[in-house]
Amino acid sequence: MLRRLHPEQPESFAFTAANQQWAEAQITKYPEGRQASAVIPLLWRAQEQEGWLSRPAIESVADMLGMAYIRVLEVASFYFMFQLQPVGSVAHIQVCGTTSCMICGAEDLIAVCKEKIAAKPHELSADGKLSWEEVECLGSCTNAPMAQIGKDYYEDLTAESFGKIVDDLVAGKVPTPGPQNGRYAAEPLKGLSSLAEYEAGKPRYNASVELATDLRDTVKRIDGTEVPILTPWLGKDGKQAGASASAKPPKAPETPKSAVKQAEEAKAKPEPEEVKEDQPETLTAARDGKADDLKLLKGVGPKLEETLNELGFYHYDQIAAWTPEQVAWVDARLKFKGRIERDGWIDQAAKLAAGEETEFAKRAKEDGTYED
Repeated sequence: MLRRLHPEQPESFAFTAANQQWAEAQITKYPEGRQASAVIPLLWRAQEQEGWLSRPAIESVADMLGMAYIRVLEVASFYFMFQLQPVGSVAHIQVCGTTSCMICGAEDLIAVCKEKIAAKPHELSADGKLSWEEVECLGSCTNAPMAQIGKDYYEDLTAESFGKIVDDLVAGKVPTPGPQNGRYAAEPLKGLSSLAEYEAGKPRYNASVELATDLRDTVKRIDGTEVPILTPWLGKDGKQAGASASAKPPKAPETPKSAVKQAEEAKAKPEPEEVKEDQPETLTAARDGKADDLKLLKGVGPKLEETLNELGFYHYDQIAAWTPEQVAWVDARLKFKGRIERDGWIDQAAKLAAGEETEFAKRAKEDGTYED
């Protein structure tokens, strides 16, 4: 397939400050003279920022890496994951059209795309929100037919369920990814023939879908604000993330120690002290019948909010007051241990309880994924 640059191009491209810092950090992974090795991650980041790769973006990456423009264009035009034309501002939908999906109804999904988005692939919808294309096997044959939207798979689709997903995206909603027919993952459609005891105790979603729904960012593109930039190959102080490409390469890894030596060192290390659990003060119901919206805490989705309410936590000031022992108590009752500290719930809750607005809460409202 011949892939060319789009005839209409923006005048310029520049990474955002956060993405520029991230890009410079990636270059420092490689030794002097090998900066070109960072071309694919930098092109991907440029696409995440803009939605597609323009000529100015390709040339900007080439300038950063000291590469000829044609070399970077060769990479961008070779890999189909790079979009060389504008895509929908909300989402670009990739419908799998390979054998399993085609047999199970991919043509019906393509018909929905033609009806609701645009008559031809890579064309923008009338409102500019969506675009689509047919792609080769995405590796989810057991759950055919399926489509990839943003970072996630939407599986076991029908024309009706897929049409609703398209309508929800246009309406500013974030559909739940994963199987759309009630299936948990890729188990037999007729139900489990073994491990039946697991069926009753399994979570509502599989781990991938659970994380996507908690973060509520399945169609959101990376913008550089998600997590701190860490450069473990230089040191985790963050300040070195903007180091130039001439920074010294990481040291060669040490010779692996023998299993006996590792076992001896492990025995010599003191066991970490376990934090004792202490149950926090809980409530049987929200004060005055009005609970705080705990989904404004980064890492708390509808399911986790429901779990916290069931445990007796309805307000930011409750979470802000947790001690390490109380965090251990709550942590033991959540499905993903360590999330409280990793996402900084206590600091976020303290700010929200004081009437301040966190960056995550602000983005959640602006993105339209937040409902009062």
